Amino acid sequence: MSKWNRTGIARGAGFLTREEDGRRYIDGYFAVFNSEYWLWDTAYETIDPGAFSLEADTDVRALINHDTTLVLGRTTAGTLTLQLDERGLYGSILINELDQDAVNAYERVKRGDVSQCSFGFDILQESCEHRTDGMTVWHLQRVKLYEVSVCTFPAYEETGVTARKAELEHIRQRELEAWRADALARVRGSAPEEE
Repeated sequence: MSKWNRTGIARGAGFLTREEDGRRYIDGYFAVFNSEYWLWDTAYETIDPGAFSLEADTDVRALINHDTTLVLGRTTAGTLTLQLDERGLYGSILINELDQDAVNAYERVKRGDVSQCSFGFDILQESCEHRTDGMTVWHLQRVKLYEVSVCTFPAYEETGVTARKAELEHIRQRELEAWRADALARVRGSAPEEE
């Protein structure tokens, strides 16, 4: 089980803008279940349905490009609402008309200049699959969500990719050591006992 800060890309999850009762909103999916979140050419993560627990993640922020100084909304303030459905994690950000950064983000999404998103989380439970085709797939089974972001260039943070590569190398090293120990035990078990 790993627990480290991560940022993922919600591929195929676009945003839209809407106006309702004189208020403006940015809406969209921040995470899509069972989508492939690529780390590198031979490795990706997927998010299992049930990975999020919105009852536990009660203080989540909406940011611009993961920048903690550019807060668009917050669940505790009621300016960010999140919900889960069969597709994934859907969010709605109420735009603060007095915040020029928020208005600018809204207008960029409205024009289609910014249409992607990302999210920040800690991994609480996961499994790792080594497929015969050489692919490595991590299945995120439970995560703690702490932020969602409207992004210009959503991408995994380099530290996340580096951590995953180190984890994969550690797994492979453990598998090799286990294979060696098993082979040695078989050789010793089949050799004649000395008197």
